[in-house]
Amino acid sequence: MARTREIPTVRLGDRAVMPVVGFGTWRLTGQEAYEATRAALELGYRHIDTATMYGNHAEIGRAVRDSGLDRGEVFITTKLHQRDAGRERETIERTLRELGTDYVDLWLVHWPPSPDLLVRTWQGMLEARDRGLARAVGVSNHSIAQIDEITAATGEAPAVNQIPWSPPRHSAGLLRQHRERGIVVEGYSPIKGTDLGHPVLVEIARRHGVTPAQVVLRWHLQHDIVVIPKSARRERIAENADLFGFTLDAEEMARIDAMAD
Repeated sequence: MARTREIPTVRLGDRAVMPVVGFGTWRLTGQEAYEATRAALELGYRHIDTATMYGNHAEIGRAVRDSGLDRGEVFITTKLHQRDAGRERETIERTLRELGTDYVDLWLVHWPPSPDLLVRTWQGMLEARDRGLARAVGVSNHSIAQIDEITAATGEAPAVNQIPWSPPRHSAGLLRQHRERGIVVEGYSPIKGTDLGHPVLVEIARRHGVTPAQVVLRWHLQHDIVVIPKSARRERIAENADLFGFTLDAEEMARIDAMAD
């Protein structure tokens, strides 16, 4: 199967450059995680998303090493488990050992910790970044109020907020609030919860000669939302990154926006 086109990137301040399409690894474990990640890297992905709670750090790290790519060519994201809040230094050092790398490109607080640990955890993330153990740091599943609290306390906003996003979940107002704070929105579960048989998606897909899933992923990108679709099937892995040979027009974007609940 042919390699995907080179995937564009977005800057995370002056610290890192993140490909706008990543390979999600949630629920991929063991040999399946290794083989799927190897396939993604062979097909042109250069952004791999994992997390402590996924239990696949060792397999992801081995796939990156076995790919033959230089470590600097692969953007690795992982996430701090909620139970590890307050133990950031210990956790990142363990994470790096599991991955077999000296740093991660992006480290996220996976879920907001308890209110008394919210700021302390963010401070620990910033310290890990400043020690060179993570190129950039951010959050996941955080509200704007929580983001504002940690930003006010430290003077630094997260580079990224990774949150669930799909046409039914679309919120122009929430996107605008992130943009105003200079935070990149990264959407997970971009296909989950979306009816790929919806007449709007089917019609637009037919018009462009692509699949409804590709339309949904392209819609994310045109809203400047980074996407991390997941699959264990090589053909689907390739399809999920083949998003740059067509463009949705303003009317098509508006019709998909209108699918929001």
